[in-house]
Amino acid sequence: MGFIQLKTALPGPKSQAALVRRKDALPAGLAKSTEVVVESASGALVRDVDGNQLIDFAGGIGMINVGHAEPHVVAAIKAQADKYIHTCSLVTTMEPYLDLAELLNKLTPGAFPKKTLLANSGSEAVENAVNIAKYYTGRNAVLCFEGAYHGRTLLTLSLTSKYALFKKGFGSFVSDIYRIPAPNMFRRPEGLSEEAYVASCIGQLEQAFVAQVAPESLAAIIIEPVQGEGGFLTIPAAYLRKLREVCDKYGIVLIADEIQCGASRTGKLFAIEHSGVVPDIIVSAKSIGAGMPISAVTGKAEIMDAPHLGGVGGTYGGSPIACVAAIEALKILSSPAFLRRVEEVGEIIRTRMETWKEKFPIVGDVRGLGAMRLVEFVKDRRSKEPDPDRTLAIIKEAVAHGVILIRAGLFSNCIRLLPPIAITDAQLSEGLDVLEAAIIKYGNTTGL
Repeated sequence: MGFIQLKTALPGPKSQAALVRRKDALPAGLAKSTEVVVESASGALVRDVDGNQLIDFAGGIGMINVGHAEPHVVAAIKAQADKYIHTCSLVTTMEPYLDLAELLNKLTPGAFPKKTLLANSGSEAVENAVNIAKYYTGRNAVLCFEGAYHGRTLLTLSLTSKYALFKKGFGSFVSDIYRIPAPNMFRRPEGLSEEAYVASCIGQLEQAFVAQVAPESLAAIIIEPVQGEGGFLTIPAAYLRKLREVCDKYGIVLIADEIQCGASRTGKLFAIEHSGVVPDIIVSAKSIGAGMPISAVTGKAEIMDAPHLGGVGGTYGGSPIACVAAIEALKILSSPAFLRRVEEVGEIIRTRMETWKEKFPIVGDVRGLGAMRLVEFVKDRRSKEPDPDRTLAIIKEAVAHGVILIRAGLFSNCIRLLPPIAITDAQLSEGLDVLEAAIIKYGNTTGL
């Protein structure tokens, strides 16, 4: 018997009842990628309320890198809950907050003094990072990139791309935000080498400094070293070096958003480490908490110290229970054994995906870094026209057969694979078999 165990069709009767309750109790705008109703989860396996067991390839959108219910994390949470739950960092000092801040200051790249501010979500962390950069520089403008996802608060939604899904109906947005295309190797002009294309993208950046905003007006440039929602686009090292050069020249704060691509997902603790570029501020969240709501802004001490006393903070930021979870998670995430396993998992996925590119015309591209992997579906490889409908059909088919999956990409025509690194080779192979079978079923070119 495999790891996938289906006792009912998905969703089963208990799940259907819960989904009716969801429809009646929760707002319609709160989307769900699957109809899985969770009863329990451990490692890379999820069990639903009907007794079905599924393999998790979504990992809470990259939130569960260490695995569901990681024992050391669970033990730390229980121990802290027995001591005290929260007293608010604006009122008291709590040692778990200090311990986590010191650990992040040590682990983040950069041979300079650092400080860390903790918050509850990625959106909060990005918002704090941008506001701190504005305060430090005395400037208002921010440069961001097409395909980026930075959150859903007013400021972060203004920074986020993919208008129809995230931004429609929620304007007006924050002013003084400027957006330019991010390098996308798959969609570079035909006949243009990678080197020439990166040079062209750098040219677009320099053009923006003439046509859109003067670099002297920028408080910050914020970028995901590997775009998450945008389709797992790895930003070329040469491009990141150019951003660092520009920021150094004009006194701009370079912010690396590592919320999805960080926490060792790419084979290094922070994805930007692959480039050798050191940002001024790193924003982290998702998997640093192993499922607990926590985020962090870690940056140069002089920048982090800029706001006036009382200018940053929040009631729940640095919850001790979330902090001890993050400390245990980071011990695991930064260990050599874990990083080796990331590379092993990534290589297994990459090798299988490369065969899909050879066998299935609808597979336009497979890409990623480490265990952050994605397959992009197109109607035609030459035109590269996105095929979001077929992508959704493949996901539904795979989920129905026991693999939890989610989409990605500016055109919603990609499937992203973010399995917990706790996954075994056998579980990974079984899940990839299910996904491949779904691609075979919908891999014709004559329509769904």
